[in-house]
Amino acid sequence: MASYVSVGDRVRIKKGSLVYEGVVLPKSEFSSDKILVIKLDNGYNVGVDVSDAEVEVVRKGVVRFHEQELSRSVVRGSGSLKLTFLSTGGTIVSKVDYETGAVRPAITATELLEAVPEFIDYTSELAVIEYSRLFSEDLTPAYWTELGSEVGKLIESGVDGVLIAHGTDTMTYTASALAFALRHLPIPVVLVGSQRSSDRPSSDSALNMRASLAVFKEAPFGEVVVCMHGSISDDYVLAHRGVKVRKMHSSRRDAFQSVNDMPLARIDFPGAKFKLINQRFIARSKREDFQVMSKFSDKVALLKFYPGMDCDIIDFFVDKGYKAVVIEGTGLGHVRNVCVDSIARATEEEVLTVITTQTIFGRVNMNVYSTGRKLLKAGAIPGHDILSETAYVKLSWMLGNYPGLDRREYVELFHKNLAYEYNPVHKDSLFPVWTHEY
Repeated sequence: MASYVSVGDRVRIKKGSLVYEGVVLPKSEFSSDKILVIKLDNGYNVGVDVSDAEVEVVRKGVVRFHEQELSRSVVRGSGSLKLTFLSTGGTIVSKVDYETGAVRPAITATELLEAVPEFIDYTSELAVIEYSRLFSEDLTPAYWTELGSEVGKLIESGVDGVLIAHGTDTMTYTASALAFALRHLPIPVVLVGSQRSSDRPSSDSALNMRASLAVFKEAPFGEVVVCMHGSISDDYVLAHRGVKVRKMHSSRRDAFQSVNDMPLARIDFPGAKFKLINQRFIARSKREDFQVMSKFSDKVALLKFYPGMDCDIIDFFVDKGYKAVVIEGTGLGHVRNVCVDSIARATEEEVLTVITTQTIFGRVNMNVYSTGRKLLKAGAIPGHDILSETAYVKLSWMLGNYPGLDRREYVELFHKNLAYEYNPVHKDSLFPVWTHEY
């Protein structure tokens, strides 16, 4: 990029007979210095090799994203709910500022109300807090520790709901973390995301947030839930239990699906009509019973077994001082026979080894085949029907909040169904049926 050109500047690029005009965007750290990325007036982005082009700055930019401070604002409404909107980052709170060209947060109170004016009708007070600006893949157990404490403080202050905007890629990890960290919830905590940024006509962010308002007002449960589109259209949103939901598609608006469980609720549009569709839920607790246990250990690993896997990798984590390893096994919960010795050694070293299944749907049963029985004898812990990500988070939470337990106590704690992370009853209807007609 030419030294006189900055992100946010409006430029005109003449390259041969072609002329491009638009706003300069931030580019990837892997992009060549010869490439200038601009957003055209038609909304499309284009990268232009300017090594042999004439670049004219039509207008200098005003302010750039990295220069802005984290914001906090409060507005009053005509409703009865006291809500807090907490932004962690992600697509849902990102849009291109057409004055500057930079991707910036879109979570000021004014902008939020422009996107979802229903907030005024539902709330008596709406606090909008920009908590962080992080890609969800950059979040860590240490971040969960801090976020859980922050949400806990908000709940203790008396709010009726906490709405968390989050990047979709690791949203389910954070949802699980909060489900374990926030004990005996007196209110729902809702995570929302977006598969399309909020400045795009196809954005799913506004409908997901509208659905959260119905959850706060009508839901009987005190759980951490994820509210995302139930179809590719704008006809309904599902409230998924945070420990039983998974992102099942990289880009579809209805990417989030409950696994081995029904969603807790469905919110139909227009009208944001709330319907409880899962009678197995954790009811709202009394505020005096609410408890924050938000400590997470970073000494947990998540491995996916594959044919030919070198079992030394298990020994590696033991030697590195890890306290727990989740192994996503095949089928009913299997790994190759030669790994049995490594798991036995982990057990001797007081390292917890939990086996989940790669099939996603269904449950682990390690008593069927001889391989599974050998693993059990070596100390492997069967993971029921728990999602691998949820098992990883639960072990991190256990080690963070209950340091110093012996192996038997940790195993007993893992088998406790603290947030309905296990479903003891499976029905055929819980498995999705794909259509094979063309």
